[in-house]
Amino acid sequence: QASRRGRVRADSVEADVTFIPETDPAVNDLLDAAYRAKYGRYGGSYVEPMTAAGARATTLRLFPS
Repeated sequence: QASRRGRVRADSVEADVTFIPETDPAVNDLLDAAYRAKYGRYGGSYVEPMTAAGARATTLRLFPS
C-alpha cells in the first residue's frame, strides 16, 4: 500500500499497476449508481454501506505501470 504499486490479474492477463486515490466525486457517483443498479434488489442494508462516504473514500484508479 505504501508504494501504491501492485500487480493485477484477470483471466490470463497480468499487469503491473499504480493505485491512485479517486478524487472526482462524479466518478464515485457513477460507480454508486452502477452498484445500486446491480445490487439494489438486496436492500439497503447491503447497498448503503458500500456507497457510504467511508467506502467512497477507498475508491482507487488503476494505471498501468
